[in-house]
Amino acid sequence: MKKFPSTFSISLILLAIYWVFRAAMPDYSANAELDKTNFSTDRALVHVAAISKEPHAVGFPAHTKVREYIVKELQNMGLETTLQEGYTAGDWGNLSKATNILARIEGSEPGKALLLLTHYDSNPHSSLGASDAGSGVATILEGVRAFLATNTKPKNDIIILISDAEELGLNGADLFVNQHAWAKEVGLVLNFEARGSGGPSYMLIETNRGNGRLIEEFTKADPDYPMANSLVYSIYKMLPNDTDLTVFREDGDIEGLNFAFIDDHYDYHTVRDNFERLNRNSLAHQGAYLMPLLAHFSNAELENLKSLNDYVYFNVPFFKLVSYPFEWIWPMLAFAGLLFIFLMAQGFRKKTLNLPQLAKGFLPMLLVLFINILIGFYSFRFLKWCYPEYQDMLHGFTYNGHTYIAAFVFLAVGVCFWSYHKFKNISTANLLVAPLVLWLLICIAVAIYLPGSSFFIVPVLALLAAFFVLINQKRPSAYLLVFLSLPALWIYVPFIKMFPVGLGLKMMVASTLLVSLTFLLLLPVFGFYKRKRVLAVVAILIGITAILSAHFSSGFDTDNAKPSSLLYVLDSDTQTAKWATYDKVLIDWNEQFLGADKSVPEKLSEHTISSKYSSGFSFISKAPLKEIASPQIETLRDTIIGDERLIDLCITPKRAVNRLEVFTNDVPIRSATVNSIVLSDYYLKHRKRGKLVTHYISNNAYTDLQLSVPKDSTLELTVYEASNDLLQNPQFTIPKRPDNSIPMPFVLNDAILVTKTIKFD
Repeated sequence: MKKFPSTFSISLILLAIYWVFRAAMPDYSANAELDKTNFSTDRALVHVAAISKEPHAVGFPAHTKVREYIVKELQNMGLETTLQEGYTAGDWGNLSKATNILARIEGSEPGKALLLLTHYDSNPHSSLGASDAGSGVATILEGVRAFLATNTKPKNDIIILISDAEELGLNGADLFVNQHAWAKEVGLVLNFEARGSGGPSYMLIETNRGNGRLIEEFTKADPDYPMANSLVYSIYKMLPNDTDLTVFREDGDIEGLNFAFIDDHYDYHTVRDNFERLNRNSLAHQGAYLMPLLAHFSNAELENLKSLNDYVYFNVPFFKLVSYPFEWIWPMLAFAGLLFIFLMAQGFRKKTLNLPQLAKGFLPMLLVLFINILIGFYSFRFLKWCYPEYQDMLHGFTYNGHTYIAAFVFLAVGVCFWSYHKFKNISTANLLVAPLVLWLLICIAVAIYLPGSSFFIVPVLALLAAFFVLINQKRPSAYLLVFLSLPALWIYVPFIKMFPVGLGLKMMVASTLLVSLTFLLLLPVFGFYKRKRVLAVVAILIGITAILSAHFSSGFDTDNAKPSSLLYVLDSDTQTAKWATYDKVLIDWNEQFLGADKSVPEKLSEHTISSKYSSGFSFISKAPLKEIASPQIETLRDTIIGDERLIDLCITPKRAVNRLEVFTNDVPIRSATVNSIVLSDYYLKHRKRGKLVTHYISNNAYTDLQLSVPKDSTLELTVYEASNDLLQNPQFTIPKRPDNSIPMPFVLNDAILVTKTIKFD
């Protein structure tokens, strides 16, 4: 190839990469004056602003305010609303009193109903919940308003469920699915969620059977910006969280579609999940899903969405959602394999291929994979060693995380160009054999173990087409080869960003590996470049520059604040107190309480109070004894019947509290009932670290606990009672947290924790 085609081809590749991100979601523009029958992001933002003024977790004062606001907005649309209230413990042993908000639009015909779902509670204790899930509430409120403004009567009933206590254990969804009569009428659920404050919204299918009918109907609805592929749900299932829709699938066998954006993960469950930081494009994307799907599914047949057939599906620019049945997987693989064998034979016959060069072509590929996997695997470990404070961002995604992704992506690209520069004497046709062998093996593996990823064969077929061109032409068209590289670029480049964004920077190895694999698919173009060494140097320099840029933004400030934590822990049995923190790197604010005498606890007790990532205290120090009332524990019954010991006790708070957690020693719990809610046998057998139940308390309610244990056992209960009022309690003089710090999410924080143990010999 001449210099100009090389320069122009790489420009086209960069343009294709830009376009795959540009086409992923709509651009927000001020649209408050849109016609009333259209979804307006600005009108939706009004709801987000109203909902996210203060933390509104279950039991918090603002929780009631948010509920009243949503009810009023639904009533203003002319909808009759009802509240469903009750205790539930879900599958996680997390008890709470949930209050669901329900409304219904009557359809013209009998049959299954379409349910619109999101939740209105924020995560305890500091999250403002603008994205999670104020954005979902706003999307549904604005979408329903626009739908009603069309004055068209739908064929199907439309149920609106704004659930409660999702953050505590999917409790509101559990209450609805298992106790509300409307649940049996639901044919499909559309759920709107967020796991960050920005990025494109991904569609995830929840089904117990095949996804074929859901994909067909979703394609008919024809949303403008579908972001979906059959690999994403497999990744979603690996994440340490579910959504309300999981309850509909598991308990009700009801089909559903999730829509969630996951970028800017550092805001998730923090006080920075606020109105200002919610990405307007992400909110617009949610609306771009809801309106066509609402129009379609409100009139579609919802009786027959179940399918025995699965589809492979993926989105690409211009073509939107591409899908085909699983039955095509092995025929496509067989075709690719046979085509590869045919092209190999043709290449040897035409003397385009020769065995020595072909064999040497495996060396640069293996070198690229080895170096880039090594770089990716140790990248975040190295960063945490350089910047220990990153350990306190429990999300695993730092504020400058996008810069780190760019840095290691460019370093990986540099390694690719450098490696293939070292083997520049091998012809491009011979270089392609090794990637084709590798990618065919990958496609066989995913067809067996992860068939949802079988769209991987599409770029391989394009690579085989390029291989055919190179075997038959000495001077192939650069533009044709760039065109054949588009499937690889449009399918894999989004994954390069998505893996570390969705799973944390610890998954940078997925990005560097995907860069390597994608580069191999682009070898028909890059193999002809004469200045690979120059490109390697340029890419590595860009990577180093990005690392330096990330270094200069590695500190914390008002906009990008460091998570910090502080607790006062009172052992009411020994009448001793400690300061405690989850921070690995203290700041001045909490270091004044955990000063020179701080120590690393071997164990504060035999149990660790629940947190998302099972975090334990990092430091403790002695604290002054304060007059904090411990809970009153009354034994209402303690009797032996047959070989069982039945114990009934009531735990009543003597101060304003938010949370109660009960642990047991290693004694089999045959049955347990909490506030009349039976904990499942499965949960009791699989509970972790001795946790029996967590009660998220509303209105300072008591906890009634009924247990059955073997009669000869010695039961020991450890009670943790927490209130999130450390900074406001008049017995303490805790200074305000500095502006460059925020409460650490996912752990008990800014809390007074009282522990008490009771033994039944």
